[in-house]
Amino acid sequence: MCGICGELRFDQLAPDMEALKRMTARLARRGPDHEGYYNDGPLALGHRRLAVIDLSSHADQPMLDEELRLALVFNGSIYNYKELRAELVEMGYAFFSEGDTEVILKAYHAWGEQCVQRFYGMFAFVIWDLRDQSLFLARDRLGIKPLYHTLDDARLRFASTPQALLAGGGVNTRLDLIALHQHFTLHGVVPAPRTILQGIKKLPPAHTLRFSAAGEVTQRRYWTLDATRPEQTLSEQDWLDATRTVLRRAVERHRLASDVPIGVLLSGGLDSSLLVALLAEHTDELNTFSIGFEQVADEQADEFEYSDFVAKLFNTRHHKFSLPNAEMLGHLPDVIAQMSEPMPSYDVAAFYLLGEQVSHEMKVVLAGQGADEVFGGYFWYPRMAAENGTPVERFARHYFDRDHAEYLEMMTEDYDIPDVTTAWVEEQLQQPGATEFLDQVLRLDVTRLMVDDPVKRVDNMTMAWGLEARVPFLDHELVELAAKMPPELRLKEGGKFPIKAVARGLIPDAVIDRPKGYFPVPALKYLRGDFLERIRGILNSEACIKRGLYRRSYVEKLLAAPEAHLTRIQGSKLWHLALLEWWLQINVDVLVVSR
Repeated sequence: MCGICGELRFDQLAPDMEALKRMTARLARRGPDHEGYYNDGPLALGHRRLAVIDLSSHADQPMLDEELRLALVFNGSIYNYKELRAELVEMGYAFFSEGDTEVILKAYHAWGEQCVQRFYGMFAFVIWDLRDQSLFLARDRLGIKPLYHTLDDARLRFASTPQALLAGGGVNTRLDLIALHQHFTLHGVVPAPRTILQGIKKLPPAHTLRFSAAGEVTQRRYWTLDATRPEQTLSEQDWLDATRTVLRRAVERHRLASDVPIGVLLSGGLDSSLLVALLAEHTDELNTFSIGFEQVADEQADEFEYSDFVAKLFNTRHHKFSLPNAEMLGHLPDVIAQMSEPMPSYDVAAFYLLGEQVSHEMKVVLAGQGADEVFGGYFWYPRMAAENGTPVERFARHYFDRDHAEYLEMMTEDYDIPDVTTAWVEEQLQQPGATEFLDQVLRLDVTRLMVDDPVKRVDNMTMAWGLEARVPFLDHELVELAAKMPPELRLKEGGKFPIKAVARGLIPDAVIDRPKGYFPVPALKYLRGDFLERIRGILNSEACIKRGLYRRSYVEKLLAAPEAHLTRIQGSKLWHLALLEWWLQINVDVLVVSR
């Protein structure tokens, strides 16, 4: 797990090494163990390493294979690297390291661009091919690892975060109108390739890019999610047996591909508790970690009742952290500075603060993210299914944060735009390869929306502390299996029925059958006291007013009743407005001015 960056020139000039050093420095928190550089003609690479597999210097990056004439920077983990290594050794390849990084190099040499189809894991990597002076970029199937870039006629720059690209300089920081509309409609999600800034794009999941030395570019999609029923009819028990087999195999892959101990972020919910149960079968000492906050508006702010219960049941070495709201408020600027893109979800702050504590003990943890999207655990899925109307109408009534009319009420005339998000969602739902409406919805969530909400937030907030978070429920074989299930099987018994069935007998029914919890951070939902004053100060700041994004009448309406305006999935509209402005002030205004 690491931070990567680089520059490829198309204009015969040498890469800007000072800019590359600034970019690499911005990635230091993602990789505290080693810093490295490589340059060759028009190409320069930078890398910050978090050593997890092969802790020796032989696995440092950028990694150069002089014999194969390939250089690589890589962020992520390839869980089946040992099997691939054995196959490559049989083919005649010799290895100088013991980790997964060199396996990517050899696999690329052996199988070309198709090597990505052989990888089980999370990855964003870039390979410089000295043989033809081409650059190959790849991102994993579900976008667990990030890869951003900025491109013009003179050069390509890429990095693990937009902040690194901004530190390099020369980025168009004007706001993308379409991305803004998506951001405020899809609770912070801006689907790839866009970001909130016009000059920065992100490589979509399951895609590769190839650049020639002259700047010619080819983009390919190497994986799609099939959400149709199999030809052979399967019984409910068949589906449950398959889920049990594939999930266990996924957890084993995630457990074994590490040369350091692995812990679990234990919320006390079904998903993380099941991961504890599966890991506890293979280790006598398992570390688990939970966090909680102060109550606001009588809303519970921790799940310690359940996490303590699970930790005691499996005799884990449990670490529990309670943070006062005043301390969380003081950390918010740091939290926002680590967001690759503005993320209004409340639990971003919780993951950041938990990540800090966990990083004192561990380098790798498993987390339960993705299970709700893959197996239909959210309350809005059955509500969509019960609706009438077109697919996009059924989706929008229960998912969109605000309708287009409210968006126009919120934004100033300079940011008026047609309803581009509804058009985009409609196009996505209509893509072939889904049997029925809920297949369309769940596929959209897993392949496009989830990537830029829970998946991105977990990566950002753990890697801010040099902590690798692995997500077994996003093993692509498990995702492929779930996508072929009848939706009614996934939504049975309130959702996630196959996961509940696997958990029976492994964890207590009281944990399995409890009402679904959400990582509670009520101080960001019910904005009161010092939190409200901080938000008021952001929205009334000179920078916000000068930026001219929001109509003042809309801002004043929300400030007059800060707890009255919630989205359909119970997000604070006031926090959402302030978060975007705060993110711009910290990550764009300051970086661009101070560079």
